[in-house]
Amino acid sequence: MQLGDIVQTKKPHPCGANSWQIVRTGADYKLKCLGCGRVIMLTPDELQRRIRRQNREGT
Repeated sequence: MQLGDIVQTKKPHPCGANSWQIVRTGADYKLKCLGCGRVIMLTPDELQRRIRRQNREGT
């Protein structure tokens, strides 16, 4: 996963959206909800468990 990728989670966020944009990578991933703008940080293991599908930016 790279900066700017859009990922969809298995469960929706409380705002109803399940699409997130990766805004930072490294030891942790920082994700921004595309519904409400909330930013969360997840470890790579947590992120892999929660992801349903990954889309490249612009596709």
